[in-house]
Amino acid sequence: MLKRFLRPHPVEQPAPSAARPVAIVDIGSNSVRLVAYQGLSRAPTPIFNEKAMCGLGKGVVTTGRLPEEGVDKALKALRRYRALCDMMGVLDIEVIATAAARDAQNGPAFLDAARKAIGREISLLPGRREAELSAFGVISSIHQPDGVVGDLGGGSLELIDVTGDALGKGVTLPLGGLALMDASRRSPREATRIARKAIADAKPLEQLKARTFYAVGGTWRSLAKLHMRQRNYPLGVMHNYRIQTGEAADFAALVEHIDSAAIEDIDVVSTARRPLLAYGAIVLDEIIRRAKPREIVISAAGVREGLLFERLSESERKIDPLLSASRELEGMFARAPGYGDELIAWTDAFLGSSDIDETPEEKRLRHAACLLSDIAWRAHPEYRSERAMNIVTQGPFVSVDHPGRAYLSLAIVIRHEGPDGGAGIGIVRSLLTTRLFVRARILGAAMRAAYLLSASMPGVLPRTSLAMRKGVLALTLPADYADLASDRVLNRLKTLGRLLGSDAVIEIGS
Repeated sequence: MLKRFLRPHPVEQPAPSAARPVAIVDIGSNSVRLVAYQGLSRAPTPIFNEKAMCGLGKGVVTTGRLPEEGVDKALKALRRYRALCDMMGVLDIEVIATAAARDAQNGPAFLDAARKAIGREISLLPGRREAELSAFGVISSIHQPDGVVGDLGGGSLELIDVTGDALGKGVTLPLGGLALMDASRRSPREATRIARKAIADAKPLEQLKARTFYAVGGTWRSLAKLHMRQRNYPLGVMHNYRIQTGEAADFAALVEHIDSAAIEDIDVVSTARRPLLAYGAIVLDEIIRRAKPREIVISAAGVREGLLFERLSESERKIDPLLSASRELEGMFARAPGYGDELIAWTDAFLGSSDIDETPEEKRLRHAACLLSDIAWRAHPEYRSERAMNIVTQGPFVSVDHPGRAYLSLAIVIRHEGPDGGAGIGIVRSLLTTRLFVRARILGAAMRAAYLLSASMPGVLPRTSLAMRKGVLALTLPADYADLASDRVLNRLKTLGRLLGSDAVIEIGS
């Protein structure tokens, strides 16, 4: 049973909506990437993602020029991306370039050729602008961030303070993986000296102590992927992966001093990225030494997502992307869209009658779970919990951390499997605090009772109530719904009651 849950499983995605697709082409120092999105929204869904490892920043520090081989690869990639966008019907294309094109003597000539290749104007981002967009990317995808965003590319490192939706003043340092490798002439000791000197004067790091460092960029994501594999981590989602500072420092030190070929599970990192791992580890280690953050959080969102977020209206920016994505999935996959909102109101009233306290974060997770409660109904009954769990654990949700994903998964598995949850519980249990574990079981049992009562059809739950009354769990039905009462419904109420330490009854109103 456990192996059935653990094996890779394709995640269903919503069908394309009427929104016009939008694409970002990012000409970076290490890679050139195209990401096309379904449309401009608070929770944009990628429909195509491709990168070419061109190494434009290789040697720029020592030669002052973009390498000819890298330029040729980049122009070839840009011509392909133009053809792909034409094929997909993407007209809204934004093209940006960063450190390598900014710093190289032949950068202007390359940008002229790149404009012809992609058929669009190219925005050459100053370092401070790049930092701001990285921060917007984090704001768009991590719930209420508080700390410093660090975007490590091939040519530079951008740092900027972020608190909620407020940004500090960004800085850029010449500490990108390729730049540091060239400047140090591949000497780890010299790279450490260079990084330490540059980081010592970085103003954004002065207020980072005991806060969160948000790590953006492919090299740091590769380090995190390697760390995940060595921990045998139960989720494969990179975004919002958290590492406590002490563990991050120890792991960075390991990667710094061991040949990448000798590192266990190095195969999870692309061959092109492996030479940069040690330099990314050096920079991270020096940031930890200098600023002493509480934890490191990996953000898969950065400049590209920041560009999309910046284009939204103020009202659109305030939409909760977790609830937005959950509601979209309900609209695509649930048997009766709209039922989720009724389940939200039903469980709101139930919890309001109980002595179960709930934080704002726990409330938004519960609301998301209600919206996702019936998205797997088309699957065979034996596989519904597996289908739902795969969508939740592997889906492109943002603004939810890994314990939050585990909570959503567990609540929905229990909604299908019952309070024991089957094999699904074992996979996610290690990510949950006891508090979240208990609340996920209670919500799952409540949703399980609601399903049997209403068949997930809208219009039923608003005419019923579930409430704690003098220590007894009571389901009240109107007289014309009396025939919905059954031993099976009562048994599910009793299961929920046992989790609450109470008896359960069904009452028929007038």
